Amino acid sequence: MSTPANAPWLVVGLGNPGPEYAMNRHNVGFMAVDLLAERIGGKFKRAGKAQAQVLEGRTGPVGPAGRRVILAKPLSYMNLSGGPVNALRDFYKVPLSQVVAVHDELDIDYGALRLKLGGGDNGHNGLKSMTKAMGADYHRVRFGIGRPPGRMQVADFVLKDFASAERKELGYFVDRAADAVECLVVEGLERAQSAYNS
Repeated sequence: MSTPANAPWLVVGLGNPGPEYAMNRHNVGFMAVDLLAERIGGKFKRAGKAQAQVLEGRTGPVGPAGRRVILAKPLSYMNLSGGPVNALRDFYKVPLSQVVAVHDELDIDYGALRLKLGGGDNGHNGLKSMTKAMGADYHRVRFGIGRPPGRMQVADFVLKDFASAERKELGYFVDRAADAVECLVVEGLERAQSAYNS
């Protein structure tokens, strides 16, 4: 089935709602989508029945060449992200191939990015929930957070704030992740991979 030319992209930041989680490693997806919202120049609002905050706008070149995007932050907590994302996808009639999940990734060094289409969830509960709800053939922008030090449990590590040394570069890396999303949406996966995969 061909994708309608005017179908929007759905860019989902994965994270947990609430101020206590705002600077957690697990919330880097929210951080990137918040920055994209700033660039578009709008404010998130609660989406009707979907448990999510959304912002509609355009990214890329000004005018008709810009791509229509829906930015979203599920409010369901990470491990239940799939329900709200799938509800938004149905509501906005977004093809699965135009869904982008921005998320933290343990198996990549801090700050490095990897973009891909489809694949497994690598133990990430947000991706697991999304894949269960709608299949695996969506794009991922994977933001490296590295592995926990010593014997720290993964769950404790991802729910901790970035360390002070990491925070010095966090703004730069989040900015780069937002750039990668824009490149993916406007220029396609191959171009974005060659520019941003590190």
